[in-house]
Order: sequence, then structure tokens, then C-alpha cells
Amino acid sequence: MARIRLGPGVIEDLERIAVSLRDQERAHAEERAEEIVSAFDVLAGNPLIGRPVHGDSRELVMGRGSRGDVALYRYVDVTDTVVVLAIRAQRAMHAMHETKARTPAPITKKDR
Repeated sequence: MARIRLGPGVIEDLERIAVSLRDQERAHAEERAEEIVSAFDVLAGNPLIGRPVHGDSRELVMGRGSRGDVALYRYVDVTDTVVVLAIRAQRAMHAMHETKARTPAPITKKDR
């Protein structure tokens, strides 16, 4: 089983999720917390389960639909450690990927 380590800023991400749940989704707060803990358990047992994104980073969807979150993480096989880099709302990650897909490539000398 891999160790799970939270990177800088992840505690703030979890606090932001907790505030959002308290303010907007109080009825689902316990379920969402269980989904995040369960996802970390899955990562500990199978650290390569997430979808590769850029470099050696991966992302794992936690939860379902519009209420889901995405954990961005990196697996360090030498130390058998999963380093969680960030947790974002699934909608925010989807929008970020959409923006990247629509961003044109930079103009090079060859293009001029």
C-alpha cells in the first residue's frame, strides 16, 4: 500500500470544499467526505489508477457528476508515495481542460 501525502495547498482545498458543503450542500456533506476518503484509500492500493495528464501527474475523479471533485496527484514509485497536489471541483477541471484545448499554439518563426 502506497503512503498518501498531501502537498502544499491541499489542506486549503479541503477546507474550501468543507465551506462549500456547509454553505451549499449540507445534505450531502457526509457523503462527499466519505467519497474523498474512499478515493484516497483506492489511491493507496492502486496508485496508477488515475488518468495521466501532464508530465508524471495523474488525476482521479472522486464522486459523481456535478458534485464530483478531481484529485491531481503524482506517484513516486521509489518511495511508494502518492503526493496529492490539488483537489478541484470536477467542473473547474473540465473548464480548465476545455480552455487549454481551445488555446492556440504559440506563433513561431516558422509560422511568420
